[in-house]
This record gives sequence, C-alpha cells and structure tokens, in this order.
Amino acid sequence: MLRSVTLDLAPGEIIALRGDNGSGKSTLLRVACGRERPTSGTVLFDGAPLDEDAPAARARIATVLDTGAHYPDLTVREHLMLVALSHGLGPDAAGVVGEVLEEHHLAGHADVLPSALSSGQLQALALSAAFARPHDLLILDEPEQRLDRRARGELADRLAAHRDRGAAVLLATHHDALSAVADTVFTVDAGTLTRTDAGHVTDG
Repeated sequence: MLRSVTLDLAPGEIIALRGDNGSGKSTLLRVACGRERPTSGTVLFDGAPLDEDAPAARARIATVLDTGAHYPDLTVREHLMLVALSHGLGPDAAGVVGEVLEEHHLAGHADVLPSALSSGQLQALALSAAFARPHDLLILDEPEQRLDRRARGELADRLAAHRDRGAAVLLATHHDALSAVADTVFTVDAGTLTRTDAGHVTDG
C-alpha cells in the first residue's frame, strides 16, 4: 500500500527506488505505468491522466516488470522482431534487433526458444525487448536480477546513455551500480518515500 506518494519524473532523468521487499516499490511502478489504478489521486503522463490502454501511452512507455513476459513459441529473434515491428520500426527493425542482441549477449541464442535460455538470459531478453522499441519512459522492476556482474555494469551504462538521449527512467533496484547512475534516489518504506541525496536522507 502506498501512502500519499508524490513523484515527478522529467525527460532525461533517472529516478531509482530502493527499499526492502514488500515496501511498495513494485506497486509504485505498476501505478506509474497504469497497470494498477490508485485508490486516490491521479497519475499524469505528459500532463494528461494516464490510461494504459490508450495507444499513445502504449507507444511511449516501455516496461520490464515480469521476466516471463515473452512469447514461448517464438525464437529470441522472432520475439524481438515482433516487438520492434509492432512499434513502427519498419525496415529499421532488423538492424535494431541485431544491435540489442549483441548488446545483451544474446546473438548466439537468437534462433532458440526462450525455454532454452538460462534465467539470466531470460532477463536479458526482457530488457532487450524494452530497448528494441521506441519509448519516452522506461520503467524497470529490479532489472539487475539474475544478471551477472558484467551485465549489471553494462546495464548501468546503457541507462545513463538512455537518459542522455532524453528518455526518462524509473526503476526499483537493490544494486548500488544502478542507483549510482540515478539523478535521484528514493527509499520506499511501508509505502512512503524519503529522498536520499549525497549520502544522507531528506524528507521528499
């Protein structure tokens, strides 16, 4: 349960949420992307109330909230091509998919089904799908889970570059490398937020 949460996220900004399991981080992310509706208050996206089913919201918000969100009967490459083509990449889709396969170390597994992947590779597939499509807002729930140390560092670098190109990123994480690239870190505790800056905690 969230309690009187106010959070603003601007283009070209990364906000990280830290906190224990069950503190409300995942709930906040689901509310932020429209998966859940708040019992009070309003979620605004680009100045208008957020409707997850609206085509504009679907086109502009990418999420990684569930590692199992893939098509089991499609190969890794086919899954990513479907994502890229359905989001309007057209003739550029193959090139973009090839890039994300290389970046997430899945090129050697491009023609296998997801059932043949390890848990870490499934997480890489979920992240690849988010980066294979255009978006203005990226929402990630503990994206470092099941990734090895190298992959976590590469993800942190990728998020920083993503922010520098103007995208907004909201993520929940337990990992210092990902928190370090955030512009602001909030600690979530029993559904409330406190803002953490420069090693100390302030009300926010």
